[in-house]
Amino acid sequence: MKNFKFSIYGHELATRLLGKKVREILLPLIKGTNSEKIVLDFEGVNIVTNSFADECLAKIIYDIPFETLKSRTTFRNLNDTSRRYIAFAFQRRLNEIKSPA
Repeated sequence: MKNFKFSIYGHELATRLLGKKVREILLPLIKGTNSEKIVLDFEGVNIVTNSFADECLAKIIYDIPFETLKSRTTFRNLNDTSRRYIAFAFQRRLNEIKSPA
C-alpha cells in the first residue's frame, strides 16, 4: 500500500484551489495503480471542508469510475466531520452524474 499524507498540505484543508492542486497530484497515483491500494491518510488534518472534498476527491469520479476509485483507495484517520463532508461531496457528484441537468 502507498500512503498519501494529506497533512503535508495543511491541517485545515479548506479551499477549492488547494483541492484542485492536491487532486492533480493524487489522480495520477490512483490511475497508475491496479492492485496496490492508495491509503488516503488524514492523520494530523483537523478539518476537510466540503469545498476541498468536492474539488480534491469527488471530482475524481469524472476521470475514474466510482467503483474503481473505491477499489484502489482506502481512507484512514478521518474525523467524523470530515468524513461527513467527503461523503456528502461524493453523493452530490454521483447524483449529478446519474441525472445530468
